[in-house]
Amino acid sequence: MSPPKPPTSPPKPPPPVPPGPKVPKTPGGPQHSIAKSGDGSSAAGNDANTSKAKLKPFFWDKVAAKPNSAMVWDQIKAGSFQFSEELIETLFGASVQKNKKTGKKEPSAQDQGPQYVQLIEPKKAQNLAILLRALNVTTKEVCDALREGNDLPVEFLQTLLKMAPTSDEEHKLKTFSGEFSQLGPSEQFLKQLLDIPFAFKRIEVLIFMCSLKEDVPATKESFETLEVACKDLRGSRLFLKLLEAVLKTGNRMNDGTFHGGAQAFKLDTLLKLSDVKGVDGKTTLLHFVVLEIIRTEGLKAAHAERESESFNSLKSNDIPEDVSHDPEDHYHDLGFKAVSHLSSELENVKKAAAIDAENLTGTVIKLGHSLLKARDFLNSEMKGLEEDSGFQKALKSLVEKAEVEVKSLIEEEKRIMELVKNTGNYFHGNVKKDEGIRLFVVVRDFLVILDKVCKEVRDKPKISHKKEGSHASSSSDSSIGSPSPYC
Repeated sequence: MSPPKPPTSPPKPPPPVPPGPKVPKTPGGPQHSIAKSGDGSSAAGNDANTSKAKLKPFFWDKVAAKPNSAMVWDQIKAGSFQFSEELIETLFGASVQKNKKTGKKEPSAQDQGPQYVQLIEPKKAQNLAILLRALNVTTKEVCDALREGNDLPVEFLQTLLKMAPTSDEEHKLKTFSGEFSQLGPSEQFLKQLLDIPFAFKRIEVLIFMCSLKEDVPATKESFETLEVACKDLRGSRLFLKLLEAVLKTGNRMNDGTFHGGAQAFKLDTLLKLSDVKGVDGKTTLLHFVVLEIIRTEGLKAAHAERESESFNSLKSNDIPEDVSHDPEDHYHDLGFKAVSHLSSELENVKKAAAIDAENLTGTVIKLGHSLLKARDFLNSEMKGLEEDSGFQKALKSLVEKAEVEVKSLIEEEKRIMELVKNTGNYFHGNVKKDEGIRLFVVVRDFLVILDKVCKEVRDKPKISHKKEGSHASSSSDSSIGSPSPYC
């Protein structure tokens, strides 16, 4: 028997082939695309790129490169600037920014506040809750005001009225039978409000009560201003003199033309006087008119002054002082004082120009409508309630007082607006459009220009045109009153 054969061992692997020179690949092969993607970038490098934190986007307009022309951007490719990846992620990371803004992680379902039963529109509930917190008004204070007719801030009442529940929301609030604590702050507030009959009509009454206290005195004051403005403008002797001077000067300048021979002009023309300049390029037509009025008003004031002095001297048997040593300057000063006083003389006209006539009429109409609603509410809904509350007494007193004041205000509005219209017709003739208030605006704007010209005339030196050797005492009124040219 032959001995057993020893176990055969596995064949050994062939020895490794020694490294030889690398064989270059064709440009289109995979080796080339890998080398082009970066300096030795590998799959690990690609994984690192995909794991970069997402940053906030930076919106810009990219410029397409021009391969055949040099650009500034060619130099940037070889630049040495490098930024800190860690810092840019900290400052501009999208997720980091969100955490930074909130300052804490997103609350979980367990961390959220109590969940309320929502019966009204969420945005309305949120706004109402903000309003109650901002004004620090309690539900009890509001309910007491609706039962007793107490005052509340009118802004609060107006905002609350805008947040009145819809009929569907009101039905849900009234029929809610769950736990009161399950309702949010806004729903709790509205539910208690709706327990009061006609709660939001009562709010309208409280708003009317506040409006009556504020709007009636302010409206009366505006009416008084308009009435005085009409009286002052129509009765101003100096303003009439100004219109006369402009009319005669304008007709002289337009002599022989279609625009000549005018008998009247629209007051808007007054605003154009400073646009017409003389041959010197400085003196305007308004300067000329002002200087002429200064001359005539100065002569008139000096004449009145002489008569007064003569009368006083006769009573005292004194000889009047001779003031003829500088008559031209004296006359000029007297006339300038009169002309420069026109702006203050028409102060109420300037105040009237700031009044909004449409808004004024609208306020009166609104008060009238509010009175009608309050009276109907008193005689219908409130009359059917078996309630002898402070609110009902306050409402009755309000209606009685408002009927007198609002009726008077309506009549006064008609009278004043008719007066304003007639004032416009007094200057512009019977025009279809009511130009009363606009007339005040034109005069106000003109007075601003007039004040500026008066200041220029005052600050410019006066040049005397008296002949050499002539004595002031021998000058006639016409030579004494020659205008001082503006230069």
